[in-house]
Amino acid sequence: MPKVKLGIDVLLEEKLDLIRGKRVGLIANQTSVNSKLESTIDLLYRHPDVELVALFAPEHGIRGELPAGAKVRDYIDEITGLPVYSLYGDRMKPTKEMLKNIDILIFDIQDVGSRAYTYVYTMELAMEAAHDAGIEFMVLDRPNPLGGVNVEGTLPEISDDRFPAYNVLPLVHGMTIGELALYFNDVLNIGVKLIVVPMKGWSRDMLWEDTGLEWVLTSPHIPTPDAALCYAGTGLLGEIKNLSEGVGYTKPFQIVGAPWIDATSLADELNSRNLPGVYFRPIYYKPFYFRYVGEVCEGVEIHLRDKHAFKPVATAIHILEAINKLYPGRLDFEHSPGFTWAVGGTYLVDAIIAGKSASEILKEWYALPEARERLATFMRLRERYLLY
Repeated sequence: MPKVKLGIDVLLEEKLDLIRGKRVGLIANQTSVNSKLESTIDLLYRHPDVELVALFAPEHGIRGELPAGAKVRDYIDEITGLPVYSLYGDRMKPTKEMLKNIDILIFDIQDVGSRAYTYVYTMELAMEAAHDAGIEFMVLDRPNPLGGVNVEGTLPEISDDRFPAYNVLPLVHGMTIGELALYFNDVLNIGVKLIVVPMKGWSRDMLWEDTGLEWVLTSPHIPTPDAALCYAGTGLLGEIKNLSEGVGYTKPFQIVGAPWIDATSLADELNSRNLPGVYFRPIYYKPFYFRYVGEVCEGVEIHLRDKHAFKPVATAIHILEAINKLYPGRLDFEHSPGFTWAVGGTYLVDAIIAGKSASEILKEWYALPEARERLATFMRLRERYLLY
């Protein structure tokens, strides 16, 4: 029995007046379900007091069928007959034409708590579009699967004009999507008329398994809450072109390896560090697709022994530094610009290449004057928008 009542449940059971009589646009995907796994799209479309007029699709599509990075197209939804407008591809935000017959735009998508994931960028850009169109924007809140306590990493040294939200978040922010919407609306000066429908029963110390809710894969390679928890760290490593993060095998983001790594050596090195909440088991695997197809990779599987103590970003930095220690110069940072974007700058690459230990890297990274000041500002501002 779920301990948490989701925003969509609260809306339909207690706050329907917020949308009654309004023409509704919905940003949704396969994760848009209530606590009984019923689709938000279907619930709103079939409700006699709701007029759902359009759907908007983020990365991976409205039903979650597309791989990472694939363009989403506009089409007519076969089930509802409603137009589905792409928000990932050649267009990243709704146009005024798409919103002209909409009174309120609703966002109801499960995020994974990492800056590197695109759903919060879609939300922020849609908030801008709603403001420009003069309509309301509503967020139906959902749990952060990483919980609401852990904050890791710094804000980016670089900026990305495509996604303003990228520029104001650390790697792990410890906020729900509703809290992020409140934060973005102020910090990015969006100024949209924003309504957040909060959850009931969620607390900041809850990880996904504590909620009693069932998990719906947020994208093709995050099929479980454990994958989401690891993704916040190992998702960064997958941007390195000659490293496998388990995508293409049966445990994406819970494995790190390559054909040139010795599994036992890497596992022994990492386990000697006694990192919190995690054990590294040597693993041998042959990816079915993506990177190193048909080749035997050796590496480590991440076993989460204490999920509350586990620090995904710090763990990922230890993994990288351990690989570089055992195989100096083998990590292909030169041809991996996506890694620089994912971690927010060049400091980590430079420090690893320089042979610094993970402990040194983490200490120096957080102590960099601008990084320290921006993270302190984020932490101070963050407190204003926490709902739980």
